[in-house]
Amino acid sequence: MAPQKERLGLIAGNGKFPFLVLDAARAQGYDVVVAAIKEETFPEIELRGAAAVHWLSLGELSKLIETFQQAGVRRAIMAGQVKHKQIFSSIRPDWKLAKLLLSLTTRNTDSLLGAIAKVLADEGITLESSTSLLEPLLVKSGVLTTREPSEQERKNIDYGRAVAQSLAQHDIGQTVVIAESACVSVEAMEGTDATIERAGQIMRSLDRDASTLSRALTVVKIAKPNQDMRFDVPVVGAKTIETMRSAGASCLALDAGKCLLLDGQKIIDAANAAAIAIVC
Repeated sequence: MAPQKERLGLIAGNGKFPFLVLDAARAQGYDVVVAAIKEETFPEIELRGAAAVHWLSLGELSKLIETFQQAGVRRAIMAGQVKHKQIFSSIRPDWKLAKLLLSLTTRNTDSLLGAIAKVLADEGITLESSTSLLEPLLVKSGVLTTREPSEQERKNIDYGRAVAQSLAQHDIGQTVVIAESACVSVEAMEGTDATIERAGQIMRSLDRDASTLSRALTVVKIAKPNQDMRFDVPVVGAKTIETMRSAGASCLALDAGKCLLLDGQKIIDAANAAAIAIVC
């Protein structure tokens, strides 16, 4: 009789991230049990060869634990975005999650997901780094594109990193958009692409004759000072590059080793085609 494969739990949010984790886990010999979030996960997850896919609502923490325990899952990975506004508007917590929410002194992402990780650990389920199976997709240090950042873009990056690092300490967001060392937009609950879109709208609303700011935007996306790689890891996909192009952004700065390029070389190719510089 062949030895039974180890079972790995996957808590899947939206986007491509969960698909990449599922594919990588299967390639490494795991049977993957997916807990798919009804409000977020793409339905195509059903077709990816998981051992089982269970659909849960965002607030069903007790059901998540029971699902994994019954499937023999002792290790799990959380992958994919759960929109911050979903957490605080659409969620209908069960008794276990309601109790957890009441215990929080702050309602930011780190506090909530950290508390969920602790509850899972108490139930015998260890939440592991979301990038543990995807190391090759973490960005490397240096300029990734054909075009290097200009002198002004490097100034924007330096200023943007200082602003973003200060904000990230409070778990406000990971992305800021800069024009000539002025902060145009800051990420809160809306997500990276919406933050970039808003920056583009702001720049288009300025009087071209009266404005002293260049229309070229620099996007800075960082990891938090003490980034917990189990959840909320910075990710960039091809859509982000398209959003930057539409908004008039010409440079993207990321944290080496702490940000995932979900679409790999496609992102670099798209950036090169749009004359967008990417630097880590």
